[in-house]
Amino acid sequence: MKYDLYLKNAQVVTEEEIFNGGVLINGEKISRLVRDGEDVEAVQEIDLDGRVLLPGLVDDHVHFNEPGRAEWEGYRTGSMAAAAGGITTFLEMPLNSYPATIDQDLFNTKRQVVKTESVVDYGNWGGLVNNNLKDLPGLCEAGSIGLKAFMSNSGIDDFERIDDDLLYAGLLIAKEKGNVIGVHAENEHVTKYLGEQIRDAGRTDRAGWFESRPPATELEAIQRACYWAGIAQGNLHIVHVTIAEGIRAIADAKSKGFHITSETCPHYLFLNEADFEEIGPAAKCAPPLRSSTEVDELWKCVLEGMVDTIASDHSPCLWDDKAPGLDDIWKAWGGISGVQTMLPVILTEGVHKRGLRLTDLVRMMSANPARIFGLYPKKGSLQPGSDADITVIDLDAEWTLSAEDLFYKNKHSAYLGYSFKGKVQETFVRGKRVYGDGMITEKPGYGQALNRQYPYSY
Repeated sequence: MKYDLYLKNAQVVTEEEIFNGGVLINGEKISRLVRDGEDVEAVQEIDLDGRVLLPGLVDDHVHFNEPGRAEWEGYRTGSMAAAAGGITTFLEMPLNSYPATIDQDLFNTKRQVVKTESVVDYGNWGGLVNNNLKDLPGLCEAGSIGLKAFMSNSGIDDFERIDDDLLYAGLLIAKEKGNVIGVHAENEHVTKYLGEQIRDAGRTDRAGWFESRPPATELEAIQRACYWAGIAQGNLHIVHVTIAEGIRAIADAKSKGFHITSETCPHYLFLNEADFEEIGPAAKCAPPLRSSTEVDELWKCVLEGMVDTIASDHSPCLWDDKAPGLDDIWKAWGGISGVQTMLPVILTEGVHKRGLRLTDLVRMMSANPARIFGLYPKKGSLQPGSDADITVIDLDAEWTLSAEDLFYKNKHSAYLGYSFKGKVQETFVRGKRVYGDGMITEKPGYGQALNRQYPYSY
């Protein structure tokens, strides 16, 4: 049999193993994996010269803000940055687009607006807000891969936070529909109180931001969400966990048979409070960056296999929305742009510095997000029959990030000026190269919309 494409002479990484060999592709699908020494015929062969070949990354947490706030990013530049970062599928949040994606009609409207814009494949979250319970079944039927809710103020007027009653009710509906509730877990009342106290004292310094949202306010919300997930026996995904105690609380709930998964983000594994005080508004986010000690403890959880997914939480904006925070941190928009740098950050800080296994990287950044959001093994896998989504990296390339490297619409990032070890060389989506030689090689619109294909069964 003659294959369409043979990516050969690679260090192939799956969840289970690493071996020298390659991948055979026919059309948009992986046909099979090849071990070194096997003689294979293909129409096109690409010699990867020993570079690392991974299943394409699935970033389950991005904000591309379209429709309504496309000047902040949009699917075109956002998907290009994703491709340059080795991400072959992104799952986009229901905010900060305007209007937010909180019912079936708005979900379908978003799909129409963005269908010609992306260069990689994508899925969409729906929103759980106060109070759209009646709309959740329609969002699931439309193909929503998850339902996002905030336990604290989202910062967006049309995406209202929820209290425990709606969290409980949403978990029941998600269970019935085979879907999952994703929560931003911070205690609204205590963070609001602390913030008011600090601002009333006249403080505008950067430390005031993370002092207003201490680890205890995150841990309490995580524990409360886990409690209600256990009572409802619903499916819960807790996003951007910043603290080891939070990861351990989720692991404890899992041990009781609760259906709960955890996500953390590269910025919580790479930057700390001291970095935030130096960088300023570009590194403002919620929950905030933590102490260096907390970063080390969070890494222990990652290395022990306790974290389910790592996602970028790419949350861009205009620099004009960040700049006021240079003098008063409360006036800066909160969110870090990181979709393009997610993989290099984890390669640098995890694989090279701390010995993170590449197989575990694949588990957290490819396979698990695809599983949790109903896309596996179509996505996140190198199995025969899976989409031929592939990321090729030079594991030892050393480089420093500059604004000129970024495909973002707004070229600012907390990572500017940092040096990395490990760089994305090529990205393939459904058998076609969408990024290589520092350029996007497919036109916007190549990316396809994805619906949740399978009920939650993680």
